Amino acid sequence: MKTHRELKVWQKSIEFVSQIYNLTKTFPKEETYGLSSQLRRASVSIPSNIAEGASRNTDKEFVRFLYIARASATEIETQLIISERLNYSKSGLKKLQRDLLAISKMLTSLINKISLRIS
Repeated sequence: MKTHRELKVWQKSIEFVSQIYNLTKTFPKEETYGLSSQLRRASVSIPSNIAEGASRNTDKEFVRFLYIARASATEIETQLIISERLNYSKSGLKKLQRDLLAISKMLTSLINKISLRIS
């Protein structure tokens, strides 16, 4: 691997950030500093942690940052469920949830692959 930009999971998570920003634009104004902000920060955290981990000196450090990215995905999953229950948006939520599941699976696969190299 030359850079994080070549990782499909990083590319997919960058696109996911755009989708989250578009979704949260439709949320009520009172959520600007609440759920909208939380979703945006957590979504940005995924590609950011992948990039930061990839730039570290060891595979062990990279795996640690991938776990952090995966934790952010779990946080987003919870926030999307809350958004749905609050009826903030029905359209697009299922697609976002599927995309998020795909990202989580890709992160798990990458964690497993790298972990095999370091064990």
